[in-house]
Amino acid sequence: MRAVRPPDAAISRIEDVGSRPVAGHGRFIAAIDQGTSSSRCVLFDHDAVVVASHQIEHKQHFPRPGWVEHDPLEIWTNVRECIDSALNKARASSSDIAAIGITNQRETTVLWDRMSGQPAGNAIVWQDTRTEPRVRELTADGGTYRFQQATGLPVSTYPSALKIAWMLDQDPATRGAAERGEVLFGTIDSWLVWQLTGGPNGGEHVTDATNASRTMLMNLATLEWDGSMLDELGIPRAMLPRIAGSSEVFGNAVDPASGVPIAGILGDQQAALFGHTCFDVGDVKNTYGTGCFMLLNTGTETVFSDHGLITTVAAKLGDAPATYALEGSVAVAGALIRWLRDNLQIISTSDEVEELARSVPDNGGVVLVPAFSGLFAPHWRSDARGVVAGLTGYATKAHIARAALEAAAYQSLDLADAMLADVGPPPPNEMRVDGGMVVNDLLMQFQADVFGFPVVRPAASEVTVLGAAYAAGLAVGFWSDLDELRENYRIDKTWEPQMDAPTRARGKALWKKAIDRTLDWVD
Repeated sequence: MRAVRPPDAAISRIEDVGSRPVAGHGRFIAAIDQGTSSSRCVLFDHDAVVVASHQIEHKQHFPRPGWVEHDPLEIWTNVRECIDSALNKARASSSDIAAIGITNQRETTVLWDRMSGQPAGNAIVWQDTRTEPRVRELTADGGTYRFQQATGLPVSTYPSALKIAWMLDQDPATRGAAERGEVLFGTIDSWLVWQLTGGPNGGEHVTDATNASRTMLMNLATLEWDGSMLDELGIPRAMLPRIAGSSEVFGNAVDPASGVPIAGILGDQQAALFGHTCFDVGDVKNTYGTGCFMLLNTGTETVFSDHGLITTVAAKLGDAPATYALEGSVAVAGALIRWLRDNLQIISTSDEVEELARSVPDNGGVVLVPAFSGLFAPHWRSDARGVVAGLTGYATKAHIARAALEAAAYQSLDLADAMLADVGPPPPNEMRVDGGMVVNDLLMQFQADVFGFPVVRPAASEVTVLGAAYAAGLAVGFWSDLDELRENYRIDKTWEPQMDAPTRARGKALWKKAIDRTLDWVD
């Protein structure tokens, strides 16, 4: 995959970021990873080795079909506990921490009162589809890609903007308070930074360019809130955070890491790209978590997709120009395995899925498309719903388990095909992968087979949270430059494709037929 390489001067400025004196003598970088299902804090030493970590799950709220919510106060409480516990496990104190980095689930939307710190309600999670009526209204008046040139995003239930508008429309008093700047908006990074830096007592209301680029409110060219988008969607500027870079000091924590600078923010998938040291144009990674998220580095050029992908900020380091990426987002990957466990109860633990899937030689003709919240990239069909196709009397739960793993691979193949269509051949030399599902050898081999090129798993298992640590460490001089980070990257395992071309083509054709069966399900 090729994209236009940035000018040498731009590369030089990017490479020089972080060559600043260390602000303090901390031995570790603390990185907070606030994800869709859990929060954790990980301490890294200078060799990017995990020293200590602590993780806590939070409750998923499903008040109606298609609605997904989190309790912001539960998340904040869990993050505080994770920081405390990680420090205790390392027998460390705040003085041992050089900086804090944050990576977070993106698009998830929080509104809260500036004076009290109380949320206006539960956070609306990125997967939530309650804004579908507004999506239909906007797309009828200008199409799915009417805002693409400004924001890089299609009109969908995915970005934060329509979630904000929905919350404001529920209560005129909340809208009035937002217009006065008394009610604040933030993605989860903003919520955590505000709390960590004092909350109602002077907390910093800030976000970084990667998270801001997921709201459908930021202009990709200026990296500022876009006035025309705010007017179009009826969102008050006074409620929005300041947009900063991804690697700079945003403020100092007051508790539970008193005095430690918060110096890095990256949305979770941009953090994974950074943790994989995908700093060069054409580098690509795929994360297998709750969903699948594939990012291709396009350098300082904003490449707009003609094939259903998102254009997003990859990072904004110090004074260097922002770098961008093409991204494909799949809503359900690891979440499908949890569905097999919790809803169908055909496995007791998620780890059992590989053994069950290996008990049969193939999927037995079964294809599973998990369009539980519609289809994200590259299809963007919120009217779609999940299907299990190809069932016969021969099919067993083992075939369904295998089809579930293959669904993650085929959804990722759809993303890779769209990227190739946008930037042209040749395909990448390798796909760097991370996330909870990459321990599944059956899935990773099948992924290499359908891709037709190698899949590479790094030795470091904590790639996303490591990316946040890197951003914070560069800002305070804990690491000197990007070359030093590249030296830390080690490969654990590589899967080479073994499937022949006719078999690959047949599987892809069946997948496409199953995708077609999901469409037009919701009126």
